[in-house]
Amino acid sequence: MSTDLERTLYTARLERKECISESAQCYHFEFVVDNVVDFPFTAGQFVSLVATDPSGKEQTRAYSIASAHNSGRSGNVRSGNILDLCANRTEGGFFSNFLADIPIGSIIDMHGPYGYFVLKQPVTDSILISTGTGIAPIRGFTQWLFPENGPDAGQDRSEGKEIWCVYGTRHESELYYREELEALAAKHPNFHYIPTLSRAGEEWSGLRGHVQEHVARIIEERAAKLGIALPLAPVDPAIRPNDLKFDINAYVCGLSNMITSVREKLASYGWHRKQIVAERYD
Repeated sequence: MSTDLERTLYTARLERKECISESAQCYHFEFVVDNVVDFPFTAGQFVSLVATDPSGKEQTRAYSIASAHNSGRSGNVRSGNILDLCANRTEGGFFSNFLADIPIGSIIDMHGPYGYFVLKQPVTDSILISTGTGIAPIRGFTQWLFPENGPDAGQDRSEGKEIWCVYGTRHESELYYREELEALAAKHPNFHYIPTLSRAGEEWSGLRGHVQEHVARIIEERAAKLGIALPLAPVDPAIRPNDLKFDINAYVCGLSNMITSVREKLASYGWHRKQIVAERYD
């Protein structure tokens, strides 16, 4: 997070709000940043929201942006000063309940964007790994890679690279943005949406278990296809990033325990730490 004492404070107006999971009380928000024509950010970054709690204390909470800049929305042309957020109502949490309860048209203070959880350039084969509301910046990545609306609609910034989106949650009702990601996978053969449930009911016919199990399967199948023996030879951790010849990167967003488990799994295959970009939200 930024420590810039001269940070610019913006006002954001809530234009649209939708509960995207009743069971998890997860909400999708669309905010317009007032008094600016453009609010540029890089997919994967976050903003810090500011509000006063009932005791009069100012509270600040960081939220990953759940959209790409100028991403557009079906049936409505969007300008560059709109951004999406995604948040769960949390028992005892001031900010999550504050957001869940505010009506359309509400104004909130905000500063940013911040963060380095962004796609490396040039784009490589990539595994996008998330759990819960960690899907928010991942959604931003997919909108940047495969813009559906807005001025960049129809572009394919993936350049044909294989993109796996591995998303883990507990129940089927908590697969946030499911229809959007399924539609994207149906349209783009190189985009693979891989949801997995840790507490699936009998009616669920998809994958079960935790994300690291399915990330392992992707790596093993890919290595076998390319005739690569695992684990890979260790990479010198002191090597400069510009000298690394990666053909695949992993982007991980979620709780600390999940990120640690994924890091350990990737390390067991000989991945270099610079191939893994992570963002914790606990």
